[in-house]
Amino acid sequence: MPEQKSWERRLAVRIADQVSTIKQQFKSQLNQTIMDVSDGFGGVAYMYCEGHLLVQDKYVEDVFAIFNPSVKFDHKQIERVVPGVSLLIQNPKLPAKNRRSVLDTLDIIDQQLGEGVATPDHVYTVCPTGPCPATEPEQVYYDCEPYPSLCLEGGGAGVLVYVADTGLLQNSAVDHPWLQGVTRATDSTGALQDWDPAGITLTGSNMIPPYAGHGTFVAGMIRAMAPQAHVIVSNVFKVAGSCLEKDFVKELDQALELGVDVFNLSITATTRHDLSSLGFDGFLRRLHQHQGVVCVVAAGNNGNRKPCWPAASPGMVSVGALSADWRGRATFSNYGHWVRVYAPGRDLVNAYASGPYTCKDAPYTGQERNFYGMCKWSGTSFSTPIVTGLVAARMSRTGETGQEAAAALLEEARAHAIPGVGPVLLPRCGPCHEPSRCSCRPRCHPTEPCAHDC
Repeated sequence: MPEQKSWERRLAVRIADQVSTIKQQFKSQLNQTIMDVSDGFGGVAYMYCEGHLLVQDKYVEDVFAIFNPSVKFDHKQIERVVPGVSLLIQNPKLPAKNRRSVLDTLDIIDQQLGEGVATPDHVYTVCPTGPCPATEPEQVYYDCEPYPSLCLEGGGAGVLVYVADTGLLQNSAVDHPWLQGVTRATDSTGALQDWDPAGITLTGSNMIPPYAGHGTFVAGMIRAMAPQAHVIVSNVFKVAGSCLEKDFVKELDQALELGVDVFNLSITATTRHDLSSLGFDGFLRRLHQHQGVVCVVAAGNNGNRKPCWPAASPGMVSVGALSADWRGRATFSNYGHWVRVYAPGRDLVNAYASGPYTCKDAPYTGQERNFYGMCKWSGTSFSTPIVTGLVAARMSRTGETGQEAAAALLEEARAHAIPGVGPVLLPRCGPCHEPSRCSCRPRCHPTEPCAHDC
């Protein structure tokens, strides 16, 4: 086994902290048992829900017989997730002799029916375990402006962006004018989802919960690039910044009916045997029926090339993070052939909650920070909405679909690739739409000499 670097050892400690929090919150809030599988290096290969299996519809009865030996098939233990994929729920009251664990069942299924017929109900997360964000929120000076700066030229008009995340802070539009018009998603009944739980003030006694404000920060980054885009923020990742695969894809499937142009997915998961996500694959089949819709997805913050999902799925615009000077890859960013573009992702500043926050991750565990509606944050979670905003802005400017706009931007990114990193997209705005002339750029394009008075 290769020797771990110091930053890898620190990451392993943080991952252990995050896994513990996620498992505790799923148990206390939903009475669900979350299991994790070690990657052999102090990290986590993947997390999943015990007692749940995602199954291709045509194999449901065969898988049920393996999962529940000597038990009669019961339709009540089947839940449709997306067309072609169902969730098989094991009855927790069954005697131990009539039950098999998820992993034991999958080993048998792989041998008898083939690999990929069934998969665990994986945990998707915005936390550092599965990868976003790379840091806990950091303090900035009161009344600090966003970074990258707000685009002063209108962009994104007529474009609908759906952000599957941790929800929206209740007073964010009041406190941050660039968030005016950003709305909450509705649930399956048509009712508005709950607010992000961090809608508190400095005079309150409650601490800002972990992962609170993530969705608001992401929406702020999109609006900084595309001020007129219609942005809807969902609260699907409300359990320790995480949710189960089956809930995630069901919400995305529902959102398709809204006429979404761009999905921003600042979440990720690693999977059993590095197989693609069965539930998300089912959603992709539905997505293909809605021509032109594009998904912009965070690559994750494990700092390695191991594929993360859904970023590694076919057709995704997977986004890695650049370092603070925009000239190299951030150390935390995942990389590899499956990462299609890199954008700024270190030390970004945008909207956040107000109030006290106690750090949960080493080496800052127990440190208290106070926030005034803004914070500095890092992660591919936040490089992703920069690309989403650029796609939305281009769509409104050119009349292209989301897929067409993304393809054009990726071609441009390849033309500006940084050696040793890959294709790069940087914030831009203004009539010329050139990165090297944009007022929100702090420096010239990293691969070209300065041709303008900037």
